[in-house]
Amino acid sequence: MATEATNSNEQAQDASNSRKRKTGLLVVLFLVIAGALGVWAWYEFFGRWSEETDDAYVNGNVVEITPQVVGTVISIGADDGDLVHAGQTLIQFDPSDSHIGLLSAEANLGKTVRQVRGMFSNVDAMKAQVRAQQATLQKARDNYNRRKTLAATGAISAEELSHARDDLASAESALANIKQQLSSSKALIDDTTVASHPDVMAAAANLRQAYLNNARSTLVAPVTGYVAKRTVQLGQRVQPGTALMAVIPLDQLWIDANFKETQLSQMRIGQTVDIESDIYGSDVKYSGSVDSLGAGTGSAFALLPAQNATGNWIKIVQRVPVRIHINAEQLAEHPLRVGLSTKVTVNLRDQSGPMLAQQAPVEASFTTNVYERQMSEADALIARLIEENSAPLKSAKR
Repeated sequence: MATEATNSNEQAQDASNSRKRKTGLLVVLFLVIAGALGVWAWYEFFGRWSEETDDAYVNGNVVEITPQVVGTVISIGADDGDLVHAGQTLIQFDPSDSHIGLLSAEANLGKTVRQVRGMFSNVDAMKAQVRAQQATLQKARDNYNRRKTLAATGAISAEELSHARDDLASAESALANIKQQLSSSKALIDDTTVASHPDVMAAAANLRQAYLNNARSTLVAPVTGYVAKRTVQLGQRVQPGTALMAVIPLDQLWIDANFKETQLSQMRIGQTVDIESDIYGSDVKYSGSVDSLGAGTGSAFALLPAQNATGNWIKIVQRVPVRIHINAEQLAEHPLRVGLSTKVTVNLRDQSGPMLAQQAPVEASFTTNVYERQMSEADALIARLIEENSAPLKSAKR
């Protein structure tokens, strides 16, 4: 009887353990299904509508300051990290040579204006000579006609008539010669004024170039920003095109985010972006938008593109740069630097935008007007010199 009771207890224990195992398996199965449903729901409603990468870096315009003329540095107006404003002097060259060239060009323009004035005066003088010679010709013609009548009656000799004919021919020849000279002189000034004469315009162009060369001995900041990469030193003799320093406008930054090619199928221009920078961490968040998607992968534009036509080719997922605009107000409140690391998350729900830009730009993306003053000052100098050297001749006469 004791044995039967023991067996009965063991069977009950086994049944209880079996039920517990089944219950545990059912709980685990339920949890797995619930977890799978949760993952599916998260992906369906949230996960598939965003793409994220931390392969993203702040970028911006690095405006290189390079000279357009040869010069020796005598002054450096800003150093690394300094704030400079558009038009502020950064580097000054020794202006001696360019100033001498400017003085020579000014003298040449004044001389040319006076020479052109002489051309106009010569034309007026020749017109007076033509009128005088026309009177001489008329007198010679009248004299010949009178002698021709008298010769018909025998009142004068044939020799005197011959002399009158020779005088008429000489007057006609002299008039033709003066008219030819007048025509040649008028050809040099026809349809021009002193200021618009080709010789004056050529001299003015030389003066304008000399003025610009002198003005370019002073290098100014084309934009407002912060100085970086200064390499120029005092006394250095620099050639045109040498990079002396850079100015970086930190209010014109953007982010270049390198997404995998598998992340781009739903990405469109104009989609909103959440941005975190490593310098501030998660405490500071920026908002932005997709400006453009790159026209090629990073490796395609590398200095040495990959050559895949080999037997040991291995497929590598490529990355495409995506430019992201940063909210200007947030950028002003929390400044960034070129090259900083960021993490970006693109919201893919808005699919209304295109993948590639559909219209060409209608205006320049970046402009500066700091050099317009140089041309306006040169034109003002030319106008003043022309007026000073043509004062007696207020208007052109043809």
